[in-house]
Amino acid sequence: MTNASPAECTLAHIRGAHARIKDKIHRTPVMTSETLDQTSGGKLFFKCENLQKIGAFKARGATNAVFSLSDDEARRGVVTHSSGNHAAALARAARLRGIPAYIVMPNNSPQAKQASVKRQGGKIEFCEPTIQAREAAATRLFAETGAAFVHPYDNVNVIAGQGTATLELLEDVPTLDIILCPVGGGGLISGTAIAAKGLKPSIDVVGVEPVGADDAFQSFHSGQLQGVAHPNTIADGLRGKLSERTFAIIRQNVDDIVTVSEQSIVQAMRSIWEILKIIVEPSGAVAYAALVEGKIDIRGGNVGLILTGGNLDLDELPWTKV
Repeated sequence: MTNASPAECTLAHIRGAHARIKDKIHRTPVMTSETLDQTSGGKLFFKCENLQKIGAFKARGATNAVFSLSDDEARRGVVTHSSGNHAAALARAARLRGIPAYIVMPNNSPQAKQASVKRQGGKIEFCEPTIQAREAAATRLFAETGAAFVHPYDNVNVIAGQGTATLELLEDVPTLDIILCPVGGGGLISGTAIAAKGLKPSIDVVGVEPVGADDAFQSFHSGQLQGVAHPNTIADGLRGKLSERTFAIIRQNVDDIVTVSEQSIVQAMRSIWEILKIIVEPSGAVAYAALVEGKIDIRGGNVGLILTGGNLDLDELPWTKV
């Protein structure tokens, strides 16, 4: 399978993506909290992608990818594999364009994310919860349907779409010193870093990853692309592995990657629910978990944090599990 996208993502691509999708997505709010500022020692600015269409930043990249396809490329629909948020986002974008979406999902995907895909009209095929099984099933669907493959993160149009969140964040808060961004497959942090460094070269971009799915941490600090055979984290949206493309972008544009424990993720998630009064899923709380765990010294700084999503099973809240 190949991705129908340019070879390289630039700030110009991200600006173009924003122009293409801005009438099809929310411009999400940036929230602040004096209570969380006092706890962290810095001034925090939360980019609330949990309030995005389908409840996650993935609406940006998927919409840009689908609407970047030519009519000939799009006519047979689109296919992907995803644990949930990209799946729903692609299904929604396909519905807006009037084409089918074929979605491979792990059979342990949260029920809320499965329901979201179905609401958007996506046609789901379940597979075993491994990267290999996901890729094999998507490859077969690609061959059977002739649909355009839209990878969850290893696609320049997806990366450019994800970067539009930071484009908006820095328009709203140009004084940021640092941006904290969750890392899964690397699509979001790639777009984030390209946008951030393009708009403000002095800014620091730091990735945050669960310790049980730390391939990006290992790769960044070793200089060699690493994998985790069996990622184990409640942050299901961050179980993906870096691609060669996203790893190259990270090495060029990201300043550091840190890891956080499951306990810190749960604590961060609960604090956001209780203090900001908004719902975030475990993956969406990972950036703030780095501050909960004291992994980064932000004293006196202006810090942007991307709350990536808010989709989870309300009957399976993680503070009852960890």
